[in-house]
Amino acid sequence: MSTLPHISLIREQVSLALAEDLGSGDLTAELLDEHVIARAHIVCRDNAVVCGIAWVDEVFHRMDERIEIEWQVEDGELVAPGTVLCELHGNNRSLLSGERTALNYLQTLSATATLTRRYVEAVKGTSVTILDTRKTIPGLRMQQKYAVVCGGGQNHRMGLYDAILLKENHVQIAGSIGAALTRADQIAPDGVEIEIEVESVAQLEEALEAGAKRVLLDNFEVKRLYEAVKLNAGRARLEASGGVTLKTIRPIAETGVDYISIGALTKDLRAVDLSMLFID
Repeated sequence: MSTLPHISLIREQVSLALAEDLGSGDLTAELLDEHVIARAHIVCRDNAVVCGIAWVDEVFHRMDERIEIEWQVEDGELVAPGTVLCELHGNNRSLLSGERTALNYLQTLSATATLTRRYVEAVKGTSVTILDTRKTIPGLRMQQKYAVVCGGGQNHRMGLYDAILLKENHVQIAGSIGAALTRADQIAPDGVEIEIEVESVAQLEEALEAGAKRVLLDNFEVKRLYEAVKLNAGRARLEASGGVTLKTIRPIAETGVDYISIGALTKDLRAVDLSMLFID
């Protein structure tokens, strides 16, 4: 499960984001008196699950370490439209120069957390766990994985380095499901989980006979998922994936699979509507 990344990583990420936006300097900010101290607040205009506070803090403190930020909410908190998320006090140039980068983080990570919460609520009362995938925005993998957890989901593998997932091409190259699993078992470091993707009940049976402990059921219709759960009989943990939407997820969850992984959590996003407004 992803936790808040270490502050050193957050600092590195924010440095890159600010360099992308500021370049050689904020030209528009030159219009403002550099000595004016101002107050502002960030307002959310959507029903949303908040995520990204650490990145917002780092953005503004990188602009000016004297900026004061008073948060009214926490990561993972559900807020209503019109909620003031935080109040800021500091140099007006620094506040405006950091505004866009700070809001970019907050609107994107809150979008992931909010969408995740909707999927989690859609399967409430079942035993299924909602998982993310590697279909993340480049450069935002750890941030979005953290946002999924804030929304009530859990993380699948972080990348190619912490788990083995044997997909169709791996099986084809290995020659068979059994051969792929055998080879994976030979090379997997201690504690690394091995999962294999199957596309039919017949392939699931082959995987189970080969000793699979975790199986991804790719694009199975609900009828086939019931068949898979019955055939499995608790031998392996089953993960449903492929084309899952808020309309289809409940019937999938009710089949008895252990996990449902959803790429949409991190790739099909509508940014949360936020504004930073100065206060008289």
